[in-house]
Amino acid sequence: MPQLRLSDEKIQKIRDLLGTGLSQRKIATLAGCSQGAVNDIANNHYKSGPAAADMSGKFRAEIKDLEGELRQAREQIVRLEKAARLGEGLSAAQRQVPEWQRRSHRPSRSDAAVATAFLSDLHLDEVVDPKQVGGVNAYNRGIAEKRLRKFFDSTLQLTFDHMKGIKIEGLVLPLGGDIFSGNIHEELRLTNEATMFQSMLYWSEKLAAGIQMVASEFKSVHIPCVVGNHGRTSHKPVAKNRPQDNFDWFLYHLLARFLKDVPNITWSISESADEMFRIYDTTFLLTHGDQFRGGGGISGLLSPLMIGSHRKSKRQQAIRRPYDWMVMGHWHQYSMFKGIIVNGSLKGYDEYAFISNFDFEPPRQAYWLTQPRHGITISGPLHVISNDESIAA
Repeated sequence: MPQLRLSDEKIQKIRDLLGTGLSQRKIATLAGCSQGAVNDIANNHYKSGPAAADMSGKFRAEIKDLEGELRQAREQIVRLEKAARLGEGLSAAQRQVPEWQRRSHRPSRSDAAVATAFLSDLHLDEVVDPKQVGGVNAYNRGIAEKRLRKFFDSTLQLTFDHMKGIKIEGLVLPLGGDIFSGNIHEELRLTNEATMFQSMLYWSEKLAAGIQMVASEFKSVHIPCVVGNHGRTSHKPVAKNRPQDNFDWFLYHLLARFLKDVPNITWSISESADEMFRIYDTTFLLTHGDQFRGGGGISGLLSPLMIGSHRKSKRQQAIRRPYDWMVMGHWHQYSMFKGIIVNGSLKGYDEYAFISNFDFEPPRQAYWLTQPRHGITISGPLHVISNDESIAA
C-alpha cells in the first residue's frame, strides 16, 4: 500500500531527529508517521544529507593524511639516498690515508715527525658562572670562540715556530667527543646558551673554519673521531648505536661534508666506541674515556685508567690489533703516563668539579710529536686561555 506523502515540515523534523541517535520506531512515534516513512527518509538523508557531507569530509581528511604520509616517505627516501652518498664518500676518504700512516712507510730523513693536537671536551654552549666556581673560570659562547681560535693558532705556532730542525710531515687532529654539553642533565638543558640544533648550526661552521685553517699549513691532516657521553640523545648511556645516536657523530659527518673539497684532509669517523690510528710504527687507540669508573682516593684517575687500559689491551691483543698508546678525553685532567694520554678540556673548571672538590686545572689540550724511530718524543699541553678573556685562571 503506497504511503501518503509527508509534509516538508514533518520531513525536516524526521531528519532533525535522525541526528539525535533515537531509534526509527521512536522517531516515527514522535513524528506521527509510519516507521517505513522514517526508514525511506533515513536512507535518503544519509545518501545526500549532512551525514553524507560528514563522510565526504572524513574521506577528504583521510586522503590528505595519506598524501602527507606519502610526502614524508618520499622525503625520507631522499634523505636516505643523501646519507648513502655521504657514507660512500666518507668511506672513500677513509681509505685515502696519509703515507705516514702506512707501516711500510719510511721517511727519507731521520728528523721527520708528525704533530698531534688532541681536541676534545669542548662542551660548547655550556655556561660556567664564575661566581659559582670561586672566580677561577668562566665559560660561555664568546669565551669558547676565543679558546677554540687559540687552540688552532697555538697548534700552528708550536709546530712551525718552536720545532726548528724537524720536518713535519703532517698533523693528526683527533676529535675525542663531548664537543657539546648536550641535554643529558636537566641543569644543562636549562642553562645552555642554545638548543642542540642551534648549537650544531653555529659551531659546525666555526670548527670547519679552524680545521681548514690548519689544513692550509700542513701537508696532510688526518682526523680520527669518537663520540663522547654528553652528546648522546638518551638519558642513560647505551651500547647499541652508541655513535650513530650521538650529536658528536652527526657533527663529524657534517664537518666532513663541509670540508670534502679540501684534498689533504682525511677522516676516520668511528662506528664504535674506539678508533685506532697509526703514526709511522706507533699505534694509538682513541676512546672517549667514560667507560672507566672510579678515581677516588689518593690514586685519583690512575687506578681506573690503568685497569681500563689493561682490559682494552687484553681485548686488542686477542683480536691481533694491539696498540702502544690509549688516548682519551672525558676526565678533564691533562696527563701522560704508562702508555695513556688523557686530555684536558676547553671548558675548564666548572660547578660540578668545584662542588666535587676535584683538582683545579686550567683549560688546555694535549699536543705531541711522533717520530719514526722513537715514537712520541715531545709532548706538552696547549694552553687555550686567550689573552683577552675577562676572567682567566
